[in-house]
Amino acid sequence: VRTATPVIPDGRLDEPVWAVAPAYPLVMPVTGAQPEPGTAQFAWDDQHIYVAVRFTDSDVIQENDKDQAHHYTSGDVAELFLKPAGETFYWELYATPNGRRTTFFLPGRGRLGLPSMEKYSCDLRTGVAVDGTLNDWRDRDQGWTAEFAMPWVDLAAQGAAVGPQSPWHVLVARYNYSRWVSRLELS
Repeated sequence: VRTATPVIPDGRLDEPVWAVAPAYPLVMPVTGAQPEPGTAQFAWDDQHIYVAVRFTDSDVIQENDKDQAHHYTSGDVAELFLKPAGETFYWELYATPNGRRTTFFLPGRGRLGLPSMEKYSCDLRTGVAVDGTLNDWRDRDQGWTAEFAMPWVDLAAQGAAVGPQSPWHVLVARYNYSRWVSRLELS
């Protein structure tokens, strides 16, 4: 959905566009099991692509307090993958419930894991809000929300065509660690 006003990535999801943008449910891909629910919404303007996620989460966890890390190994994370159709290169972007972020750029899957992917830098902004107590397994949390604001100029700088007529593949994924689920949930 095109937004007439920029999204301020603070995790509150109070901009008018989030009231009208379709919410797409996250699912567990292989098992078909019902995870703690989550949704993703998408918006854009002339400067950014925006993504909002809402996660029900009974135990909000993130134990890494540094940016530019593999946060999926240390707790809950929202992942955003952006890939221009017909290209090999893509972006892997993270937001965590404790306000950390990561931006990886990969020229192709055959370069996955190389140190160069971790040196990428861009002007991605993220914001989060937690409804509960971060990293306290003794209580039950309600969940967390996050917003991503990725500048089109950073996508175009790698050679990607951007704009309404440019096809892209987008994936939103989630790692959900919790005392209250039987195993790590991937959706």
